[in-house]
Amino acid sequence: MKKVLVVDDEPSIVTLLTFNLEKDGYKVTTAVDGAVGYELALSNQFDFIILDVMLPHMDGLEITKSLRREKIDTPILILTAKDDQVDKIIGLEIGADDYLTKPFSPREVLARMKAIFRRLKPAPTKSEDFNEAAKAPLALGEILVDEQNYEVSVRGEKIELTPKEFELLVYFMKRKDRVIDRDTLLDRIWNYDFAGQSRIVDVHVSHLRDKIEIDPKRPAYLVTVRGFGYRFQEPKK
Repeated sequence: MKKVLVVDDEPSIVTLLTFNLEKDGYKVTTAVDGAVGYELALSNQFDFIILDVMLPHMDGLEITKSLRREKIDTPILILTAKDDQVDKIIGLEIGADDYLTKPFSPREVLARMKAIFRRLKPAPTKSEDFNEAAKAPLALGEILVDEQNYEVSVRGEKIELTPKEFELLVYFMKRKDRVIDRDTLLDRIWNYDFAGQSRIVDVHVSHLRDKIEIDPKRPAYLVTVRGFGYRFQEPKK
């Protein structure tokens, strides 16, 4: 049974989400205060976190940023009453996996959660399941990615990536030497049409470079193809 933390100061929202999540087989823990929700997230292992943006004592964006700083990579869905593109972009930039604007349907929440779970760990086909133990990790240069165990090593050292950074790295490595434009990345990694919002991609690429490159300002792996997008390549010797 997957465990979900719901942090929202509106009793009707908490009741609605709790009822539908438990009905769908999740174990739910709730909090109506941001600081309390943050402490719960730090001291417990949840499979998913649902956060309202506007919370007393500590808002949802601050919670998300703090959790990612603490290397907690639990998927986070942000709820916001503001139909403000800037707030949504900021949420995604600091480590949230998805967002929903209030009012929303409980069915949409469940659908978004299941989509994120599928992206993090795709269900294997029968043939893949049969050869699961023998499945080779992704390797390029000094980067090694174990998709099954969600582990990344760079130059022999394990590094911590957020779920979006991990997904982005895997996507690039499986398409090495191909130029991929920002709109494609927005569609495939974030599943949204953020026309003109390339900043989301650029920020995540910058964070990924900080973790995999020796000199992020002169990247050897993840290079910018000016006017087109990005290419992941074998470092030049």
